[in-house]
Amino acid sequence: MSTLDDLTDQLAQTRVNTDYELSFKGKGLKLNAREDAADIVDAINKCDNLTALRLEGNTLGVDAAEEIAKALGQHPEFKRALWSDMFTGRLKTEIPLALKHLGASIIAAGCHLVEIDLSDNAFGPNGVVGLVDLLKSASCYSLKELKLNNNGLGIGGGKMLAECLTECHKSSLKAGRPLALRVFISGRNRLENEGATALAGAFKAIGTLEFLAMPQNGINHQGISALAEAIAANPKLKHLNLNDNTFTAKGAEAIAKALPRLEDLEVINFGDCLIRTEGAKAVANVLRNSHTNLKELILSGNEISKSGAIEIVESLEEKKSLQKLDLDANNFGEEGCEDIKSLIESIGLQEALGSLSGDEGSEDEEGEDDEEEDEEEPEDDDEGQLNNDVNLQVKGVALTPKKPAITAKEFLAFPSPTKLLQLGHNGVDELIQELGEDGKDVDKVVGMIMKVSAVVSREDEAQQKACECADRLLQNLFQHVNNAGALIANSFLVFLGLLKGEDKKYKPPASITGALLVLEHVVRQPYFPKLARDMIQILMSKPHPILEKSSEARHKLLQTLYAF
Repeated sequence: MSTLDDLTDQLAQTRVNTDYELSFKGKGLKLNAREDAADIVDAINKCDNLTALRLEGNTLGVDAAEEIAKALGQHPEFKRALWSDMFTGRLKTEIPLALKHLGASIIAAGCHLVEIDLSDNAFGPNGVVGLVDLLKSASCYSLKELKLNNNGLGIGGGKMLAECLTECHKSSLKAGRPLALRVFISGRNRLENEGATALAGAFKAIGTLEFLAMPQNGINHQGISALAEAIAANPKLKHLNLNDNTFTAKGAEAIAKALPRLEDLEVINFGDCLIRTEGAKAVANVLRNSHTNLKELILSGNEISKSGAIEIVESLEEKKSLQKLDLDANNFGEEGCEDIKSLIESIGLQEALGSLSGDEGSEDEEGEDDEEEDEEEPEDDDEGQLNNDVNLQVKGVALTPKKPAITAKEFLAFPSPTKLLQLGHNGVDELIQELGEDGKDVDKVVGMIMKVSAVVSREDEAQQKACECADRLLQNLFQHVNNAGALIANSFLVFLGLLKGEDKKYKPPASITGALLVLEHVVRQPYFPKLARDMIQILMSKPHPILEKSSEARHKLLQTLYAF
């Protein structure tokens, strides 16, 4: 055969990469009936090699999903389901059916998926039901990335998901095509210890993770310890984000034992995990002679004292790749902050250090972590009072030392998170007294709740105190006003800036995140009228600029509303 013939044969056998992503991202399409999906179906049918379909920012009903699924079923080359935020406003009974249609077509077509992204869909455990068949099928043996962030899975959803991944892994091994999942993202899902422990079992079996993100899931040291064992079984891990769970030193020490197995780590995010000084020292001890590829270390908001921070900084001396070090909102004190900055500068990593402006002041380090084992029932001191030199833990919530109580009037004059936490034992009663006869006025009560919520920016002690205030204010209102459901909903929506009120000069606050976080608690309470809940859900489901600025809080509220 001639050289020309050889070249011709080689060219004929060469596969040209014609991967194509079809995107309808952010179109705001309301796809209910089959005909509503006509444009998407037509576009899918015209694709010669459809490998990815992006439906983010639309809302998909059962009939439209079935029609899209039929078209998708003609594309065995399909491998990326990019379907975040595509069920806004849908009933919890609709979502699993829609997912089942889509999954069935993918399975029937013999697709080999590499990515599933269903983040920011408030489908709860029911949504996982719609994914079970797909996740257990041969179409997921090839799965590399699974993104289920902010779905409200809960413990039940987490357990179902773990079971699916475990079964998929076992089946894939038998088929000679072992599941090699690289990316798993599941933040803000309320997995708690049971859900995290179940998923840890799946991760331990799979052993190929490179990117693991499970922030803000209400996981305590028991669940963290289970995850630590699983993490140790995934030596290729590069990115580890467990932000805003409650390690305590015990959980941090368990994680520290796993870290030597993870030499490829580039990002460690243990921010707001309450690892405390002893936990920080345990982590520092491991990092000191390892993890040369580390690029980011986030340990903010952990009640770490100066001594713990010094050991962390010293452990980073040889980390020439370090780009970000976040130690803010700990307990260094003014002098401690200066010492830490000097030490950082002396080892040449000053460019990596973030701001320390949120430092919460130095504390007595002597015996500061001795209370770790007393998380459930803090002991009284000799005087029968809680020892104010110690930070305590009750059911995973950090309780800071008591400060002098202030009056409701003082709080309302200049509201702040600190002042909210300093409201006296009768603080809520004082708020009601401040309202006086206006305590029977829906708008006045909701206005008061908005003032209290304005100091909230995240799920913490201030949010819990604001929720307590909201409960008492609304319960007091309902005692005096009958059938107030529609009035309450209307008032909240006006104050949030989603409806126009009678006061034309009123401007909603710059951020409504705190109000949404408090409202998410309120709508779950038995006293809150169903009519009000339904009205709020309708407006929350619609696009609005002010909601976009608080998207995470909005999604969390929608998750709760859909669950009822």
